Amino acid sequence: MDICFSQTEARVLGCLLEKEVTTPDQYPLTLNALTTASNQKSNREPVMSLTEAEVQDTIEALKSKRIVQEVTAGFGSRVAKYQHRFCNTEFSTFQFTKQEKAIICVMLLRGPQSPGELRTRTNRLCDFTDVKEVESVLSALSEHPKGPFVVQLPKESGKRDFRYMHLFSGEVDLEELQQQAASVATGTPSSPTSERLTALEDEVSELKKEVQELKAMLESLTS
Repeated sequence: MDICFSQTEARVLGCLLEKEVTTPDQYPLTLNALTTASNQKSNREPVMSLTEAEVQDTIEALKSKRIVQEVTAGFGSRVAKYQHRFCNTEFSTFQFTKQEKAIICVMLLRGPQSPGELRTRTNRLCDFTDVKEVESVLSALSEHPKGPFVVQLPKESGKRDFRYMHLFSGEVDLEELQQQAASVATGTPSSPTSERLTALEDEVSELKKEVQELKAMLESLTS
């Protein structure tokens, strides 16, 4: 798959996919409406504070990839509105079921999630009878002939369920994630910050030993 969205591109596209279903009367979206949707504090992870200029730049990037197009609001109107052509249109490469589209939308907006979380968070976009149906759709997306579009992540320590992540922002290094999960489970530091802290603690310990030795030498000289 040749698509690789930045974090802001994924957010803007996710908002267009979402609002197309949840607020059809306001879709396509103006720049102002799209900025507001991108910066929502609910149903977004992470929460962003994008400016209209940043959203406009993102729109232009998506237009160059033929993922978004500009439409006029009506006869005589100068207000530009934007709609996606990512999937399920006559110009789209991808044709997804309603459930597949909902899962991809929520993943673009919120990142990796478990099947249970996806079932709850897609309730305004589609219906799932149970978690097993979500898992079935995830399986289809991971084995899609034009994909894969999602991947199962290594199980995190202390978590009961696997999480899944979309692949529209590039491949995921599963081996590295597995090592990180193992490090967390065993209490082994895995990040550069943790390694630096450990090194500093060792240095402090050595300095304390040297101070104690110097004190002992000083005492022996003065006695």
